[in-house]
Amino acid sequence: MAIISDFQEEENETHTKVTAPPSESSSSLKAEKKNVTVEEDKGKIAGSKLVPNKGNGLDLEKYSWTQSLQEVNIVIPVPAGTKSRDVVYEAKAKHLRFGLKGQTTPIIDGDLFQSIKPDECLWSIEDQSAVSILLTKQNQTDWWKALVKGDPEIDTQKVEPEPSKLSDLDSETRRTVEKMMFDQRQKQMGRPTSNEMQQQELMKKFMEQHPNMDFSKVKMMN
Repeated sequence: MAIISDFQEEENETHTKVTAPPSESSSSLKAEKKNVTVEEDKGKIAGSKLVPNKGNGLDLEKYSWTQSLQEVNIVIPVPAGTKSRDVVYEAKAKHLRFGLKGQTTPIIDGDLFQSIKPDECLWSIEDQSAVSILLTKQNQTDWWKALVKGDPEIDTQKVEPEPSKLSDLDSETRRTVEKMMFDQRQKQMGRPTSNEMQQQELMKKFMEQHPNMDFSKVKMMN
């Protein structure tokens, strides 16, 4: 009987250990694992292409930016009452730095996604609560994937230019812009541009007109 009792006591102790509530250390470990998982998920999101905002840019934690083919506009919230003398601004062809005096770390300090025309850039304080920066692109035929290198990138295939802006252009300029937009999308998808398609069509007609010639070494793009 004593042996059975000892066995029952050991079994009860084992059961008690299994059903006992988790200690603070185990709870902390689970919380840490959860935090790690969340950070990993954030990294995956940051590393993927994002859908652009309504202005074909992106809304970030410290600032938001929008773009057209010609310009990039940045809006940076600042403390109420900020004056122009409080602003630290430096725009170079391939680098942008912006911050406020007294702050150890600039709000923006990095290499731009593409080059700009510094002499045609400007900034202003809006309602003493935000700073607006206008950057003029050097290459005005491409959409930027990010403001500065290292920032989350947008999916430029989902960029949607405002129809009203295209309609304001004269017919010749509009055709040119639409052609550039088409060629940009074709390049992103690895397909021939409008000029390359035209060359292919001419080549096909030439081949049809000269069936006896050897065109085996001619490479045609798909």
